[in-house]
Amino acid sequence: MSSHNDSLGVWVPHGKFTMPATAQGELSGLSFAVKDVFDIAGHPTGAGNPTWLATHPTATHTNPLVEQLRAEGAVVAGKVITDELAYSLNGDNVHYGTPVNVNAPGRVPGGSSSGSVAAVAGKLCDFALGTDTGGSTRVPASYCGVWGLRTTHGLLSAEHVVPLHPSFDTMTWFAHDAKTFERVGDVLLPPYPFTAQKLFSSKALTALAQIDFIEPLNAVVTKLSEILGVQVQELELLEPGGNFEDWRQAYATMGASEAWAIHGQWITQHQPKFSAAILGRWHLASRLTPGEIESAVATVGQVRAHVRSLLAENAIMVIPSAASVAPVIGASGSEVDAIRMRTMQITCVAGIAGLCQVSIPFKNKQGLPVGVSLVGPVGCDAEIIRLATQVYRALL
Repeated sequence: MSSHNDSLGVWVPHGKFTMPATAQGELSGLSFAVKDVFDIAGHPTGAGNPTWLATHPTATHTNPLVEQLRAEGAVVAGKVITDELAYSLNGDNVHYGTPVNVNAPGRVPGGSSSGSVAAVAGKLCDFALGTDTGGSTRVPASYCGVWGLRTTHGLLSAEHVVPLHPSFDTMTWFAHDAKTFERVGDVLLPPYPFTAQKLFSSKALTALAQIDFIEPLNAVVTKLSEILGVQVQELELLEPGGNFEDWRQAYATMGASEAWAIHGQWITQHQPKFSAAILGRWHLASRLTPGEIESAVATVGQVRAHVRSLLAENAIMVIPSAASVAPVIGASGSEVDAIRMRTMQITCVAGIAGLCQVSIPFKNKQGLPVGVSLVGPVGCDAEIIRLATQVYRALL
């Protein structure tokens, strides 16, 4: 485990502590960082914003996942930076800085689990807890070249975690190698009988991503087809006349309405300083009309049922984990926003449907990280990790 005086800028000032394991177990010898939205009793939770830190008492309870990991032998290495209230995908924080992406120097790590992913990529710990609402694990995993899983919605406990959009929030983790990633999954995930009998790809989703993703994505599809003994099929996700931007907008609107219902009063009362992009999201959230919210909730319900019916209980879909390689630090707001919109058109599919999605780390021809994802049915998280690591090892 490394010193908290790291050069990667991952630890929050109030997060420079360690906690021993509470027993020996499957994770003995491993250390993990904790995204600063998870409560750990006796330590403050800052949620990426100094005003939040100043206006909330020190946590008196610990999130159950942290306790579960310590009970299996893992050591807490400290708490790491998150984008403010987890409401961003870029990985920069105006208050605490931008953690260093060691695998793509000069580029952002991705957010909102920015400290978690940067600590893992930089090998300051073996794995790290994060969250994923709109892509906050899948996207940074892709940007930084590590393993990341968005879990099935509701599968892992969100108790004693600062919420953003409860209908989409999931508890997640990163690891820098396949073996550690699997070991954590063995501890946290319930077993689930699942046999993949169908393999899908989506030209429409792949077209949203840079060309860098094509080669590794095709390699994964080919190898997975071989392993499963099934032919890949092109999946028409969209119904006639539909588009992914409508899906993204419905997700964003419903999510924003939930976020404002939870945090609006605190924001109005304390007037915290937010980055321009995140402040803009809160402004939009505060002005949503009941009609807009009702329409978004209806669309989300329809899309969720539609996507779940397509994957049913036995299909896997292979898609890009993000729309681009990590943006350069200091990219213009409009550039970052354009990437965010395309990325969220990809990530909102599993997000709305509440499905599990694992991001497998690859590199483009220039050596920059790109992630390829497997998306699977509700609850098959443990099996989708097994398939993802099997494919990865077969391609090495």
